[in-house]
Amino acid sequence: MLLHVNPASGVPTYLQIETQVKHYIAAGALAAGDALPSVRQLASDLRISTNTVARAYQDLERDGILRTVPGGRTYAAENPGSFLKAEKVRRLRPYARQIAVEGTQLRLDAREIVQLVQQELDALEEHNERYSNLDRKSR
Repeated sequence: MLLHVNPASGVPTYLQIETQVKHYIAAGALAAGDALPSVRQLASDLRISTNTVARAYQDLERDGILRTVPGGRTYAAENPGSFLKAEKVRRLRPYARQIAVEGTQLRLDAREIVQLVQQELDALEEHNERYSNLDRKSR
């Protein structure tokens, strides 16, 4: 897991860390039970205060995204459930908005826009099924 912070961004450093960890989990790059770097290690790697990393980890733990075990190790929570759904929806919303805006500007009605998106989802599902079948055959 590669985290980076930009002190000049105007976004508090602890929020940058929280956002990146959430993105890694939502994308599946950080799976349930995976260990995160220790507070000291991450602070050293990012050249920031341990208090900043500790705050990010504490906020994520409070939200049920991380869990800390005695001895100080921090792991991705086993079942962040509602977080994953909410984070995925949050990440997808700008794209949905863009499709709605573009479709409206092209004078398509809502039914046509939804139908187009459904066609693309169906094509993607067919594509994924085809390649997962090929992958099974090659084993």
